[in-house]
Parts: sequence; C-alpha cells; structure tokens
Amino acid sequence: MKGFIESALLGALAAVALFATPARGATAPAPAPPVTADAWIPIVFNDHHVYAKPDRLRSGRVLAALARGGTILVPLRSLFEAMGASVSYDRATRTVQVTKPGARVTLTVGEPRVTVNGETRPLDVPPEIDDGSVLVPLRVISEGMGAYVLWLPEKRVVVVRYLTAPAPSPPPAPEPTAAGSVAPAPSPSAPPSATPAPKEKVKRRSERFVVGDYLFAPKVYNELSPGNTGHSSFRLAAAAEFPLFNIPWMLAGDFRSFRYPHNGGSGSCESGNRGCVTGIGGQGSSPVAAFGARDEDVDARFGVKVADPRIYVGVGYIFRNTNYEGGLFSSQIHGLGGGLEKLPDLERNFSLYGSAYYYPDATTNADQVRADGTIGTVQYRILKYGIGGTFDLGKTPVYLDFGYAGDRLFVNQNGPVDQTHTGPYAGLGIHF
Repeated sequence: MKGFIESALLGALAAVALFATPARGATAPAPAPPVTADAWIPIVFNDHHVYAKPDRLRSGRVLAALARGGTILVPLRSLFEAMGASVSYDRATRTVQVTKPGARVTLTVGEPRVTVNGETRPLDVPPEIDDGSVLVPLRVISEGMGAYVLWLPEKRVVVVRYLTAPAPSPPPAPEPTAAGSVAPAPSPSAPPSATPAPKEKVKRRSERFVVGDYLFAPKVYNELSPGNTGHSSFRLAAAAEFPLFNIPWMLAGDFRSFRYPHNGGSGSCESGNRGCVTGIGGQGSSPVAAFGARDEDVDARFGVKVADPRIYVGVGYIFRNTNYEGGLFSSQIHGLGGGLEKLPDLERNFSLYGSAYYYPDATTNADQVRADGTIGTVQYRILKYGIGGTFDLGKTPVYLDFGYAGDRLFVNQNGPVDQTHTGPYAGLGIHF
C-alpha cells in the first residue's frame, strides 16, 4: 500500500510539474527549455547523476541531455539501462528495441514516431545519432517507461524519477488434505534464459593530426657521404580520415629533411679519399670542397581503408630536392607510387603506426650532364618507410611521438650511386 501511495503522489507531482495530462498511465514530458542553439544539460536520475557509458571524453563524465531547437534529447542506452531496461540496436535497419517487464518501446533513427506496447505515437523530433550514441526526445522516457521528467529552468537540469514495481506477494500456503497432510508443492520450472541484447557498435571517430619530430644523428650514404652523421634534421607529418560514399578514406603527407656534412677533398681521388664524389652516370669521381649538404623529400598520399585498426592501401606522389647537383628545377626528382599505411589510434593511451611506399621510377625534370659529357635522364627506385608509436600526455590534444624513419634509393638510370637515409626521431603531435 505504501508503494502504491508513493507512486500515486509521484504521478500527481509529475502531472502538476509538467503541465500535461498523462497518456495511458505515463506522464508527458516537461516543456522544452527556451534554447535556440545546441546546449548540453546535466541529467539527475532518482537523485543521482547518470554517467556516460562508455566515457570516451574523460573519467566520470556526467551524462547530459541535449537541448536542440526547443526539444530535449537524451542518450537512450545509458539512461534506459539505468532503469533496468535492455537496449538493442539493429544497425541495418537503424531500429532500437527497449524492453523491460511490462513495457516494450520500438523506434527508428530518423523517423518521427515511437511504438509503445504496440501503439504508434508521433514525435515532434525524430531520434538521431550523435557521436555514436542514439538520442531520443525526452518524451519517450515518460511514455515508454512510466517515469516522469522535470525540466528545472532555474538550475538548467533535467530530473528523471522512476520507481520500480513492488515485488509480488508470495502465494498462500496450500490447504491441508483430508488426512491432515500438506499437499506437495509443484516443482518450480526453470525460468527461460534471457537472450542477451547485442551491444550497439560504437562509432570510431576519424583521426586528424599534425606532428613534428627531430631526427637524432641520422646516417646518410650517397655520393657525398660514406655514412656521415647528420645534424639539425627533422620530420613533419599530417593525416586526416574522412568518409566518402560510406567508405573511410585518408589523406596524409610526410616531409623529411636530412642535413649532414660533406668532407672536403682535394688532389687525386685515390681509394679512401672521402672528399671525392662519384659523377652522374657513375662515371669517374672528382674532389668536391666541404659544405653542408641537404636532402629533402615530401610525399602526398591518398588511401582507402582495407582493415582495422586504421590500415590503408594508398597511392603516393613523391617530390625530392637537394642543395647540390645545382639544386635547380632540372635536377629535382618526382614520381608516382603506392604502398600501405597504418595510422595511429590517438584515442588510446598508446598506439603504433607505420608506412611503406614504393616509387618505381622517380625521375629528374630534365636530362643531366654525365661525367663523360653526354646527357641522360637520372632515375631512381625509391622505398620510403617509417614505424613509430604515440603516447597520450593526458587530458590534452598533445601527444608524444617517436619512431624510426628511412629510405632507400636504387639507381635505375644514370644515378651516381645508391642512397640511404635513416635515423630515429621523437617529437610532439596534436590531434583534433
């Protein structure tokens, strides 16, 4: 009796608070707050805050309702499960089923109607998906679950009250038989096992980031350097994921600058003279005065996702330049290629990433003069690769980046010698 009186008082209080007539035993929602722009509003359920599940923003984030265009929307799964209901989501039909003893609610994302225990009722605003969570009008809670809701404009908070039904009274003891013995109670049948509701798949957010790294003592092997150690070298990278035709795509870029000394040479180019440089075409060598050499390349990449976590097949275009061999437009090298890319998972505390792209015919813009006086096109096969990791620095968009970068240039036509640039790196990145 006490529970019945308490439920009746709560229903009356809800009716007065919401200025509406109950529909089939469930109270109507409170008037929407006078909010024209999107605004997030805390939810208090049975005198306690409701916390988001899963909480991807920060630990212990209080669940919030969204006031949009004069209508309050609430996250369906987190709030309904707090009421003891089971929530399932069919991704193919975008249909949500909410069930609990005595109530069954069905709704579809994008359709302005809800079905409560077989009766279809219109909604002012259709359910929607926001950052992987299904949001429904507040009215669904009051009409579908027998709760009442209250909007407190002075405190800008949504209050939800819900009382579970009292446990049924135990059945009376059986009457004694004529012989004075008690009839045996029937054996209780095992309750049917409940089928677990499939969990709603959380939408993975798109990665967008920029990063800058310092290359520590890189090693360079080419016609100018027999393995000299570089200095003041660095790497810059950026990438962005985006959906197109319901398919995840990626745009990325990688810039590397290797700076290293060339040891000056003079006199004859005998064996062991580290100042001599092999000429274009691999023909002969001559001494070159000491200077600070610089090799730089940048490649742009476009890829389509083929597997999780964030693995892409892509095409790339590389552009390479140096401050030697004239450093002019005619000696710049470029070409088309392809490869594999694994982007980092920056929502995790630690993640790995890597890439390997192959450019089969990176060619100079113009023919070059060979050591014997003839001219010809200089062409390389380039393998550019890298592997690294990221570490979250806390509740900021900044993260620690580290790894190992390198490339191999194989002579196709008229190049002086094969080349290699490698080195470890570390730096900081920002994800958006």
